[in-house]
Amino acid sequence: MDSSSQLIPKTEKMSQITGSQRQVHRWQNLQSLFLMLCLGLLCFWVVWSYMTDQQKRHPLPKFLHQKDRLDTSINSSSLFRATPSVSMSEVGISIEEWTRIQQTVFWDGPDQPVTALSRSTSPVHSTFSIQNLRKSYRVGDEIFVTVIARDFNNNTKRYGGDFFQAKLFSSKQKASVFGEVVDHRNGSYSVRFLLPWVGQAKVAVRLIHSSEAVQVLKRHRDADSDRVYFRGYFEGFDVNGTKLSEVVECNVKWEHNGLERLGGGNCCCDYRDAQTGEVWRCQKPRFLTCDNLVYHSMGGYRNRLTGFERKLMGKKLINRGISGDSRVITVLPTNTSIGVTTKCHPGVSTPVPAGFYLKDVWTSLVCSTRHFNSLEAKQCLRDRHIYIMGDSTSRQWFDYLRTAVPTLKSVNLHSQMQAGPLMAVDLDNNIDLHWRAHGPPLRSRKTPVADLHYISNEIDGLAGGPHMVIVFNVGPHFTTYPLAFFTRRVARIRAAVLALLTRAPDTTVIIKTVNTGYKDVFGSDWYSLQLDRILREIFQGVPVFILDVWQMTACHYNEENIHPAPLIIKNEMDIFLSFLCPV
Repeated sequence: MDSSSQLIPKTEKMSQITGSQRQVHRWQNLQSLFLMLCLGLLCFWVVWSYMTDQQKRHPLPKFLHQKDRLDTSINSSSLFRATPSVSMSEVGISIEEWTRIQQTVFWDGPDQPVTALSRSTSPVHSTFSIQNLRKSYRVGDEIFVTVIARDFNNNTKRYGGDFFQAKLFSSKQKASVFGEVVDHRNGSYSVRFLLPWVGQAKVAVRLIHSSEAVQVLKRHRDADSDRVYFRGYFEGFDVNGTKLSEVVECNVKWEHNGLERLGGGNCCCDYRDAQTGEVWRCQKPRFLTCDNLVYHSMGGYRNRLTGFERKLMGKKLINRGISGDSRVITVLPTNTSIGVTTKCHPGVSTPVPAGFYLKDVWTSLVCSTRHFNSLEAKQCLRDRHIYIMGDSTSRQWFDYLRTAVPTLKSVNLHSQMQAGPLMAVDLDNNIDLHWRAHGPPLRSRKTPVADLHYISNEIDGLAGGPHMVIVFNVGPHFTTYPLAFFTRRVARIRAAVLALLTRAPDTTVIIKTVNTGYKDVFGSDWYSLQLDRILREIFQGVPVFILDVWQMTACHYNEENIHPAPLIIKNEMDIFLSFLCPV
């Protein structure tokens, strides 16, 4: 047999062996891939299970979708934006409560950007009408009003989100009552009015902000919170003993909403409050140290409105009365009493309306109240220690009591009036009255930093008891900031109040709500309304008194002012004293 005939079978055999080896390798590769796939799926399952478990234990707030419901509350993307990096659980806000807060601040708006003024809501073309007006009504009846929003081309709006306010009034009787507005999210709105007095009445509706202007307010809160800024005053000495003074910009430390523009890295001095965790930030001085901060003051305002936004926020388009049904409503007497006999007690809810004016006197529909003269006010305050904390609107209460009770004598604490502390005493009747501003942010004149105390810290430092009254308010100085920031501040105050009521449950705690006033991009009533709703939601179920001054200022004939007229303050204080000395 020659060599060629022997090679052929060997080649075929080798070819068969090589094919078998390839099949074995292919099978081994498939086994390896399958094993790797199984391991990958196992790892993914372990990680996913851990993340799911962590999310159940520490859930993050979720975005809310728009709901098809009637609502006049407010929506804000800034509330959501800050939450991933800012835990709410540490201040006692659960995921369920956070969701309720989001629902509370939901507000409808345009379904697409509006860039033409003619497509915005027009106060001239929008109208209202009384539904099924009868010849006469009885005290205690209700009427309903329909508001139709139209643009400058007289087209009916397809979406909601306009900020309307409505009242029923009688100029002759100096009477008025607040109307509850419901947004149907299609350009139409309903208003419900109680008829609480005998006589005649008319309806008035104002467009505070168009839905397009509300979008402007939202945008600037989301990206422009530093449009209100502050000053920090540093004082000290150089190495030669020469006195130095430096002034820098300060603001809330926050990583979003434009507040990050103050600086990053090693740019700033951070002042963290040990009890609350709140951080106030100032740019570093050039020559002095962070320990040399002595004074605080308001810095100024930055108006970053675009040309189009300035038109939407112009005076001719905001806070304007709209035309409508001018017919007179006739209200006849009834045998049923319109007042309430419920004794004032902590936790009592606030209805709409919360009361009404008649002959310039407010009748509360929350609980039974009375009106106090100077002697009665002094008797009510006898043997009480009253601590009022907040802003200049609560300082009006301090000033009123000091004037209404002449035996209260001011003590000169040599403090700055806008920040306090302020004090008045009546030794014979064992009354001491205190007021001080809340901690930063505070728009005030130059004042010592040491005098700025957080409300929650102040409450933590009070023993409480049956002779102690604690009053506070927060709102006007927080209008430019993210809602998440305000939520955390109020939640800390709630924690302090709950601790106080645990150690001294017979302590009286009163919350003054925000009142109407400003209409601009720095302090609009729309901002204040959102803050008010958050505060009410957070204190829901807590045994405190909530004194609603929003309705009292929104429906009175006096021009709205962040500092209400003395007549309104008098009526507010009658409710305050009725809380302390119920009838």
